[in-house]
Amino acid sequence: MLKFFEYNWQVRDEWFNWCNQLTAEELVKDRIGGVGSILYTLFHIVDVEHSWIRHIQGKENIDIEFTKYNTLEKVNYLSDTFRIDIADFLQTYMNQTKNELVSVPWGEEFTKDELIHHIIAHEIHHIGQLSVRARELELNPVSADFIRRKFKSVDSY
Repeated sequence: MLKFFEYNWQVRDEWFNWCNQLTAEELVKDRIGGVGSILYTLFHIVDVEHSWIRHIQGKENIDIEFTKYNTLEKVNYLSDTFRIDIADFLQTYMNQTKNELVSVPWGEEFTKDELIHHIIAHEIHHIGQLSVRARELELNPVSADFIRRKFKSVDSY
C-alpha cells in the first residue's frame, strides 16, 4: 500500500512541476468535467487525501479553503506539509488497525483499509483527468507508468 502512496506523491510532484509551463490564467481556467481547473484539481487531491486520513485517525476535519491556497506554490506547499503527517501515520497504521470500522458523516461505515484504497484510487482518477487536460492543451502529460519509477521510502518525507 505504501508504494501506491509514494507513486501518487511522485506523480503529483511531477504535475506540480509540469504546471510551471502554464500561465496563472491557464491554471485556474475552468474546465469541463472533473472538479474544475487544473489548479483546483490538484488542490482537491491534496485536500481529500488529508481529510480522509484525518477521518481514519479519528481526528476532526480541517476545512481548507481554496481561496487561501489559490496559487500553484501554495497548493504545492500544502501538499508537502500534509504529506509529512500522512507519511508518519502510514508508517504506524499499515496492518495494525486496517479492519477497524470508520463511520463517515453520511452514516455509512467502511474499514480503514477500504478508505486507504479509496484515497489511492481517488488521486489516480483525478491524475487521469489532468492527463486529458494536458492533451487538450496539446502538451504531453506526466507519465502514469508505475513500473519504471524509482521510489523513496515513505519515511523519507
